[in-house]
Amino acid sequence: MVRRNNNNSKEQSSINSMSSSQFQGTKTLFQDLDEEDALDTSNPEGSIEAVDRITEDVSMGEPDVSFVDCADDDDKTSADYYFDSYSHFGIHEEMLKDVVRTKTYQNVIYKNKFLFQNKVVLDVGAGTGILSLFCAKAGASHVYAVECSHMADMAKQIVETNGFSDVITVLKGKIEEIELPVEKVDIIISEWMGYFLLFENMLHTVLHARDKWLVNDGVVLPDKASLYLTAIEDAEYKDDKIEFWNNVYGFDMSCIKKQAIMEPLVDTVDQNQIVTNSHLLKTMDISKMAPGDASFTAPFKLVASRDDYIHALVAYFDVSFTKCHKLMGFSTGPKSRATHWKQTVLYLEDVLTICEGEAITGSMTVAQNKKNPRDVDIMIKYSLNGRRCVISKVQYYKMR
Repeated sequence: MVRRNNNNSKEQSSINSMSSSQFQGTKTLFQDLDEEDALDTSNPEGSIEAVDRITEDVSMGEPDVSFVDCADDDDKTSADYYFDSYSHFGIHEEMLKDVVRTKTYQNVIYKNKFLFQNKVVLDVGAGTGILSLFCAKAGASHVYAVECSHMADMAKQIVETNGFSDVITVLKGKIEEIELPVEKVDIIISEWMGYFLLFENMLHTVLHARDKWLVNDGVVLPDKASLYLTAIEDAEYKDDKIEFWNNVYGFDMSCIKKQAIMEPLVDTVDQNQIVTNSHLLKTMDISKMAPGDASFTAPFKLVASRDDYIHALVAYFDVSFTKCHKLMGFSTGPKSRATHWKQTVLYLEDVLTICEGEAITGSMTVAQNKKNPRDVDIMIKYSLNGRRCVISKVQYYKMR
């Protein structure tokens, strides 16, 4: 679904510093940016405001859900379109200008040179080669930058222009199809995350590279990714984007509404819209997980912090680099500084009236689409047994 303009986004907390409550089971903090790197002076402590997290164990299981697939009249697969999209400069400009993203990777590399010095590095999905350049500058003995799109040609020129041709080798092709000039690498680095963490992501590609080339005691960066869920009030925008179809110049187009509500919206959510706690759905350890672990079912419990209406559930993710001298990472949550990933809004068909202390309970099932593995199918079961609202429902979403 088309994103809304973000003109009303609030100033948010600075990056790379996170309270221990955001990473359950650890007392370490994300390392702060240097003063000159700080992006938001409204928070002199340099920390991301902690969101209360429910600590129930996440249950794992095979998703038991089927989704309707749309026919594809084109011979191209989603993977083809995916790589074609990364041939355009605009998407790389957006990612490079995402200072939260790019500066975090730079700090991870430059402030932890002990990880990279004299090591062989594989950069999966190298794009312009920015991460490879960081690694080379940090003392890597050699970096293999693999990029499938036509941007690989530009990356080769960028590497040559900056004098790193003897350290960085750019390889054009798919990780699953290329052969490296070496048998093993010491480090795999990648910015593989997609919207909703898993939409159009490169996780399976990173895991393939890990299993094929990483040495036994090798390092994957980042090595942890966590997906969270919260609930928001969003009456005005839901009315504009969803309820609009009920009456279009006097005509009933509600058949489109039924499709529109199935498409999650990638957008920036104002933290003042948040009505409940945030619940940890899933943490993935990239250094150990199996490819199938990216499909899962997890329970959630969202407790209201005030009396309000709930129009949507919102998903976001955190990533962390635990092999650093100090824990580093960033959050894409509504209470953190905005990134190009924004948040993922899943509108509910019904408006829920909730009172402080009441809880929405349920489960979320996330699965790869069977036809297009880079697409994501989502099923949410939820119920509320409150004083003003009693409901139990199942909704399906398709990220395409």
